[in-house]
Amino acid sequence: MKLAALHWAHRPHYQQLMRTDKPIGTLLLLWPTLWALWLAAEGWPALELIVIFSAGVFVMRSAGCVINDFADRKVDGAVARTQARPLAAGKVSAGEALSLFALLVSIAFMLVLLLNWQTLALSFAALALAACYPFMKRYTHLPQVVLGAAFSWAIPMAYMATLETVPMQAWLLFIANLLWTVAYDTLYAMVDRDDDVKIGIKSTAILFGRFDLAMVALLNALFMAILVYIGYSAQLAWPYWLGLLVAVLLLIRQLYLSRQRDRDACFAAFLNNHYVGMAIFIGLAISLF
Repeated sequence: MKLAALHWAHRPHYQQLMRTDKPIGTLLLLWPTLWALWLAAEGWPALELIVIFSAGVFVMRSAGCVINDFADRKVDGAVARTQARPLAAGKVSAGEALSLFALLVSIAFMLVLLLNWQTLALSFAALALAACYPFMKRYTHLPQVVLGAAFSWAIPMAYMATLETVPMQAWLLFIANLLWTVAYDTLYAMVDRDDDVKIGIKSTAILFGRFDLAMVALLNALFMAILVYIGYSAQLAWPYWLGLLVAVLLLIRQLYLSRQRDRDACFAAFLNNHYVGMAIFIGLAISLF
């Protein structure tokens, strides 16, 4: 597959490929990145790091969406939720999608060049994870684990950019966020489960079967347990614990919403995770103020 020229007239379709109208993915990637920056700095991080990582989150999430639609271009038409996507609908070519992906990755690379060389080295793993995730759903029922690693890789990068090392706390936060990502993306996969079974796409929602919500609850419990340990070991103040309490209540509400496994309810539960990430960040930031 060759790259193709990008056309200004197709700009609305490119924006749709990048999901600029659906910021949920950017937010779910941004909150853990901010957790990492604040924890690494033990307070307010350097402004340039906030700007660089926030921009990087937007660009790499957009790139991930583009390569995901490229990988799924031949199956999206068979799924009710995705059949109107630009590639599935024939509004842009596969070559244009690859060119857009290359452009976004180039912008991300220019951003990481502003950081230390250790963070630059880590960024290649981030690119590999983002590029391979969309294809995993054809080979394993655990693509959400790869997505979790991709969504969590900014955490060691944030620590490296701040401290020039990646301490154990960073890897604990990485694991916690990976578990949370698998949990909420299982809810997301439950929306498409019936269609995915028909077309042969694999997911944790299919793997877990009737134990899907039990597994979501277990993953979220482990996620919160690690955050409790991080807060205890870092001796964080009471606002952090209040933020965790709000997050726990939100996670319980998600299970209640999706208890009937209705598509719209599962999607609403997935979207609610934005508030989980925000509650944890607010509590953490105030605690470190």
